[in-house]
Amino acid sequence: MSTTTSEDLFAEGLERQTARRQLTQLLGKDTVASLHRRSNLFGWWAISSVWLVIGTAMAAIVWAQQQPLWVAVPVTILAILFIAGRQLGMAILMHEASHRSLFENVWLNDNLTNWLCGHPIFLEVGKYRKHHFIHHAKTGTFEDIDYSLIRGFPTTKASLARKFSRDLLGLTGIKSLFGMVLMNAGVLKWTVASDIEKLPREGRTIRDYTGQFFREAWPTLLTNALLFAILATVGHPELYLAWLVAYLSPYWLFIRIRAIAEHALTEMTPDMLKNTRSTRPSFWSRSFVAPFHVNYHIEHHALASAPCWQLPRLHRLLREKNAVPEPPGYLEVLGRVSSRV
Repeated sequence: MSTTTSEDLFAEGLERQTARRQLTQLLGKDTVASLHRRSNLFGWWAISSVWLVIGTAMAAIVWAQQQPLWVAVPVTILAILFIAGRQLGMAILMHEASHRSLFENVWLNDNLTNWLCGHPIFLEVGKYRKHHFIHHAKTGTFEDIDYSLIRGFPTTKASLARKFSRDLLGLTGIKSLFGMVLMNAGVLKWTVASDIEKLPREGRTIRDYTGQFFREAWPTLLTNALLFAILATVGHPELYLAWLVAYLSPYWLFIRIRAIAEHALTEMTPDMLKNTRSTRPSFWSRSFVAPFHVNYHIEHHALASAPCWQLPRLHRLLREKNAVPEPPGYLEVLGRVSSRV
């Protein structure tokens, strides 16, 4: 990996500022200002819709238990996929809150979103915000904190298939969950990327690590205990298993596809219109890998604090100015990243 000098950082900063000035000149100050308008109504609707879909999917599993096997199996699998898609939706809304763009109210962004979206899937807005802002500052460079997520592309179709197989078999999920435990215990540095950094032990004991884990992870343990308690109260504690299967298996597949689509094989440049990719979603991709307009990733990097519901409009404005290319579909992107022979 190359070493970045202070002169390089200064040059990158100038390039990013120039790109943002060009965006303002392209669209006008009033338009840019209007694209930053937030909506409490959207925030409440978005979080409510996530849990509504999860509840509906779980109800479908209960219904499927009373059906013949040839009906029960595909319905249950599809329901688990939808639960995983909404778990990703929770992660996207937590990401949105990290930019303080989900709600107009700061407390709702940092607290409500944490409890209803972040904590149930082992994430936390404050920790993620510190990590994610480095990604935005360093996108298009080897110093990008999330670069490990798209390193090694293009690859072969066989290699990509092996990655997807590990995700679906739950191996990626189990590894990631174990990593989350170690990060909350203070053994590893907190990250959502693939790079692992061990923290200095400095005489700490097992008791110290255990205490830190419960201090850091109790919100996740509590929200998952409450979810299990609710499901048990309505007479279907087994539905918590569907929640876990969704989290440990397709959730991580969807995260991988999302990360690949956003940055794999894009230009290494500070220009946010070139170092990121927007993708054209279908109904199925919106359901599983592109919830809440996360597919408009060029637009997100161009105006990082613009709410996600404003991104389709920003995309249309940039397309009218020929500032961004026609976005590819997800299958096309996967074909590109697996094109090595």
